[in-house]
Amino acid sequence: MAEKQQISHGLSRTIKVIIGAVCVLVITFSAISICQNIGRSLKIDITDQKLYTLSDGTKAILAKLQQPIKIKLYYAKTATLKAPDPIRYFNNYYEYVKALLEEYVAAAKGMIELEIIDPRPFSNDEVQALRYGLDRYPITQEESFFFGLVVQTPFGVEKVIKFFSPDRQNFVEYDISYLIDTAITQEKKRIGILSSLPVMGEEISGYMAQLRRMQGQPLPQSWTFVEQLRRQFEVNRVPTDVVDINGVDILLVIHPKELPEQTLFAIDQFVLKGGRTIVCVDPHCVVDRPNQMAMQTGTLPSQSSNLNILLKNWGLEMPDSTFVGDRNLMLAASLGRDGRAENVIGFLGLRPGCFNSDNVITAELNQVQFLFAGALRKVADSNETESGIQIKRTPLIMTTSRGNTVPVSSPLELMFPDPSKLMSKFFPGAEPVPMGYLVTGRFRSSFPGGIEIEVEQESEDPNETRKVKQQITGLTQAEKDCAVVVFSDVDFISDMLAYRDFSIFGKAVFGDNSALMLNAIEDLTGSTELISIRSRGNFRRPFTVVEEIEKQAEAETEQEVAKLNAQIAGFSNELQSILASSKGEEAEVIGSTILQKQRDLELKKLEAQRQLNEIKLKRRERTEHLGNALRNFNMLTAPAFILIIAVGLGIRRSIRKRHYISHTSDA
Repeated sequence: MAEKQQISHGLSRTIKVIIGAVCVLVITFSAISICQNIGRSLKIDITDQKLYTLSDGTKAILAKLQQPIKIKLYYAKTATLKAPDPIRYFNNYYEYVKALLEEYVAAAKGMIELEIIDPRPFSNDEVQALRYGLDRYPITQEESFFFGLVVQTPFGVEKVIKFFSPDRQNFVEYDISYLIDTAITQEKKRIGILSSLPVMGEEISGYMAQLRRMQGQPLPQSWTFVEQLRRQFEVNRVPTDVVDINGVDILLVIHPKELPEQTLFAIDQFVLKGGRTIVCVDPHCVVDRPNQMAMQTGTLPSQSSNLNILLKNWGLEMPDSTFVGDRNLMLAASLGRDGRAENVIGFLGLRPGCFNSDNVITAELNQVQFLFAGALRKVADSNETESGIQIKRTPLIMTTSRGNTVPVSSPLELMFPDPSKLMSKFFPGAEPVPMGYLVTGRFRSSFPGGIEIEVEQESEDPNETRKVKQQITGLTQAEKDCAVVVFSDVDFISDMLAYRDFSIFGKAVFGDNSALMLNAIEDLTGSTELISIRSRGNFRRPFTVVEEIEKQAEAETEQEVAKLNAQIAGFSNELQSILASSKGEEAEVIGSTILQKQRDLELKKLEAQRQLNEIKLKRRERTEHLGNALRNFNMLTAPAFILIIAVGLGIRRSIRKRHYISHTSDA
């Protein structure tokens, strides 16, 4: 009987243990599930540059969503298992894009549906990816690599990122937000062009057009760049004597030469009302050639344009009769009367390093040509200083650090340029000279008191009209952020520099001149929130401590390395001279002093090379020692932190135990 009771007691205890273990497992898995669900809304971005935190501009764009949209992320994850290392690199990139899109879903509060698709060979997913126009990269005979994005709206609008290129990694958030912003905006953007040049072709009456045809003269055609814009936007002409600019989303002011005050006021008010504007001024516009009549009469008009009356309130100015030069960037051109191609100090071939890599307008440019561009200087306006207005000026285009400005005493110096004379005026500078800026902020008006204009007024006689002066006023300060892009060159978007004529194939894009202007337009056609989005920061952060140690080590060993290199070069020259003098005398050289000297020089050269290698080895060991120290610090930090907590808890428990014992003994 006692044995039965003991067995039943043992069984009951075993059952209790099993039930307890099951309960612990249930509680553990429940806690994990609860923590996972809670954790989605309790994420912490511990990256230094907040790579996984959406900007305020993106959040504002998502807040405008009125209808749910679908985002499809295509990534051939299975195919990457069979791919070479360069393709596998994209796995980390994909994880980042996926995590960022999950932040979009969370911030959109149910207005974004995210679908992640792994397109397998011959599947409907692969067919759909190709239909959307995503880039396809074959890996094997069957497997292909896809990495793109599709945004779909309920109204049938589809916007696509064909491929997440590594060189756009800093602009992932901008690209995704741009897609969403343009997808939910159904209206076609309107571009207004205000220019003193016939960029849209000259307006010619029927009689004059017929006369030109009879004389065999071609009708003036619009610039190729304008034709390129018409494929994507609604492009309209804005008169140079306009009083009020309406019905325009983007205003292009190209070569604003001698504009009347009412037009300047209209541009000023358009900007203050939030209108996006791109201004192209030029100290000498080569395409603004005087006509034959002016050349014969000798009354040559100015080929320069300036908008300093407005630029100064935007925090910039462009000096007159001055262009930018750079020996490191100058190109050859036939601008003189003799037609010979010579290097022109003002004809610049801008390359990477001359573009702001942190701005979406210029980050991907490779080759842009500017011709006699002006210098843009930052100025602190008194209004900005007194009222505390924050104006941000971001340089976009600049020379190398050896660029500088070149003054000219007469417009004829650039109208009939002498390259050698212009070169003699140039002196290398010490810092880059900007030729393009993005300016944002809440500007003040350049005409705070308004302006007076003449208007026609009807008189008692119906056949007569009289002109009277009328005061017109407008905004004195912008109520929201403004955005203006300023370039100090006009020629760069002309057919002369931006395009090449390939006979039967017509005009073709040359370089990135047109891309620069299109990038600026695309950036400004986005909403105010989109313009506020900047790059996500560099993914490859510089190892400043390591670089500092390397620089210090190089500085300490620079003289010794130079001395050893000079010795090695000297020994090599002596060896070459010995070998040259001993040709044809091999029989006499064997065992002679020349052979011995050759051996001695080779030994000295090897010894110098060995010493040089030792210096480089010590330099590398110093860097590796730092890496080991950092690794050990990272490895020991967590255990040390846990040990400190454990010691602290042990001391606390010991103190409480002593306190309890003392109180018990007193009782």
